[in-house]
Amino acid sequence: MEYVILAVVIAVIAICAIAGLVVSGRRRQQLPPKSQAPVITAPKTTPQEPQVGEEAAPPTEEPRRTVEEVELPAVPEAPEAPSVPEAPEVPETVEAAEAEAVPAVEVPEPTAGRLVRLRSRLSRSQNSIGKGLLSLLSREHLDEDTWEEIEDTLLTADVGVAPTQELVERLRTRVKVLGTRTPEELRALLREELVELIGQDADRTVHSVKHEEGPAVVLVVGVNGVGKTTTTGKLARVLVADGRRVVLGAADTFRAAAADQLQTWGERVGARTVRGPEGGDPASIAFDAVKEGIAEGVDTVLIDTAGRLHTKTGLMDELGKVKRVVEKHGPVDEVLLVLDATTGQNGLIQARVFAEVVDITGIVLTKLDGTAKGGIVVAVQRDLGVPVKLIGLGEGADDLAPFEPGAFVDALIGD
Repeated sequence: MEYVILAVVIAVIAICAIAGLVVSGRRRQQLPPKSQAPVITAPKTTPQEPQVGEEAAPPTEEPRRTVEEVELPAVPEAPEAPSVPEAPEVPETVEAAEAEAVPAVEVPEPTAGRLVRLRSRLSRSQNSIGKGLLSLLSREHLDEDTWEEIEDTLLTADVGVAPTQELVERLRTRVKVLGTRTPEELRALLREELVELIGQDADRTVHSVKHEEGPAVVLVVGVNGVGKTTTTGKLARVLVADGRRVVLGAADTFRAAAADQLQTWGERVGARTVRGPEGGDPASIAFDAVKEGIAEGVDTVLIDTAGRLHTKTGLMDELGKVKRVVEKHGPVDEVLLVLDATTGQNGLIQARVFAEVVDITGIVLTKLDGTAKGGIVVAVQRDLGVPVKLIGLGEGADDLAPFEPGAFVDALIGD
């Protein structure tokens, strides 16, 4: 029995092996050669309803190709990279960044004829001197009351007592000799007498030319609030306009903004400013400014001093010290006293005190525009024996003008 079972098993295995060989042979006969790639089309079948979980359409067999027959797509050329704008150059140091922040250097307005161009700024002063005097002198009868009014007009304009008496006496004499007076004759007469009163022979030049000892040194002095630091900056513009090279010394160390203000004025015209710490020694800063001016070979060193109250003896003595220290380098060529023209006789008191401490060589009258009284020009010159060299006629950068007696009088009395 065991042999019968074993024989049956062997027969079944043999039959399965023979069947497998037959099927494999048939499949090999049906496969095409590798070089050909026939397209196999799927037999047409009737569409079937989609079932749950199946696609709406029955899958179809697609033609197949070997790896060797598949063509690879061409590699597209890489597009050109867009041009990147060059980055702006960045300053390498803090100093370079600060240099780029410095404003462009301005070209100041020429000083020649500047006062003539600023005649309109004196329009209000004409009422007190020029137009008032012309109106009084044009009266048909000049009696004592009229002459007293003329004196009052001159005194109100801060001409001063002695100059007023002198001018009235001369006008009386000339009017009697002239007899009949036309407006043109009166104007010419008044102009001539006012110019004579102011004086044309004084040296009104600001001495700012370099000499053998080194640059010309100009001290700018004055009390608080007269516009001294601003005047120093404007004077730098005047000198630069006349072809001078300038160094500024910020010796006003008691006012926090003074050095910054002066440096701003200097940068606008390309002038260097020497400064020190707030509250530092003014004489030391003035000394360093002159030293720098000598080293750089400039024409002029302008030193802005502190706006000292003329009633404080200690501060006035310190101003004298500044002058003495600067003179170790060489002589001080100019000491310009800045006065506010609106202060009148009080300005004369200030001028006398400053004249006792330093030898004042010239006067700068500021605020002569607006309601200022132009007669102070005569009074301060007579009182100090020092000429007015510069006048300020506004807040503009180029409103500081060299003083010219003829142009000044023409502006006062009008056309």
